[in-house]
Amino acid sequence: MKNLTLVYISLSGNTKSFINRLEKILSKYYNISSLDIKELVHDNKNFYKLNNSFITFVPTYLEGGNGIDNGTKEILTTPLKNFISFEDNYKNCLGVVGSGNKNFNLQYCLTAKQYSNDFGFPLLDTFELRGNNEDLERVKNIILSIY
Repeated sequence: MKNLTLVYISLSGNTKSFINRLEKILSKYYNISSLDIKELVHDNKNFYKLNNSFITFVPTYLEGGNGIDNGTKEILTTPLKNFISFEDNYKNCLGVVGSGNKNFNLQYCLTAKQYSNDFGFPLLDTFELRGNNEDLERVKNIILSIY
């Protein structure tokens, strides 16, 4: 089986919940592991080169505004962006999945869209808050189709 890592940051627990459920589903197809960047930073561990393929999962936290002419600056999740940048880790990233709240209109999953643009990997999908079973199935199928 191929190795696949799910790299994420979870601040409210929503992304972690999604990852935990997705990890169980994907373990039938991959040697799956997950890496919570918040825990890495909290434990004062150094960033490192990730040598296997991974998918990034990022929630959206922005400085306010409307997402068009302001409110596009990422806050709270920058350690994830720094990890992806570290020693060109982004080159092993198969894509990004964003989470957010649809109440924020144009800012919904804007951070994931920015990662896709900044690093050149695809935006694979989005889900709202903790995601539901349909979201899990859809993301699973997308991952299976690309790797």
